[in-house]
Amino acid sequence: MKKTILIGIGAIAVLAVLFWVDKRFPATRNQETKTTESVAASPLATVPIKDLQDHDVTLADYKGKVVLVNFWATWCEPCQIEIPWMMEFQKKYDPRGFTILGVSMDEEGKKAVAPFLEKSRFDLDGQKQAMNYPILLGNDAIAAKFGGILGLPTSMLFSRDGRKIKTITGLVDHDDIAKSIEGLL
Repeated sequence: MKKTILIGIGAIAVLAVLFWVDKRFPATRNQETKTTESVAASPLATVPIKDLQDHDVTLADYKGKVVLVNFWATWCEPCQIEIPWMMEFQKKYDPRGFTILGVSMDEEGKKAVAPFLEKSRFDLDGQKQAMNYPILLGNDAIAAKFGGILGLPTSMLFSRDGRKIKTITGLVDHDDIAKSIEGLL
């Protein structure tokens, strides 16, 4: 009986410390972060990222749209799992003012990405289809300007006014990200 009471008191103490740390140091929260910084008012809006035709693309180009920036690579297995989901979101939400920007982090850049896009097909609505959203060519410097990435895939959701809503490191939860997108449309 005493042992159970001591364990309970210990658990409450640990929770109290964790609560205090969370309130005192909000930057130490989990991998899914939220922020209210407006991209339009930050240098992030003008960070140029090359597309496959060597044109510069920025988040400012998509002002007024909900944007999911998805850092991925051709060799990344979890990224391959996400691609059909991203295609589904693009197809479903594009008419309502949404887009995905797929930022490839392949070191070989266009040399690796272009052939991958030409040959790869993913299941969308029971049919094999090519990726249906813009693909950009990233690198470590670009990722650093977005706040850095800890692994692939990493997705960052931006509101219509350019505020970063959340960052998800690792495989997104399909239903959770769909709800987040719908809440912003």
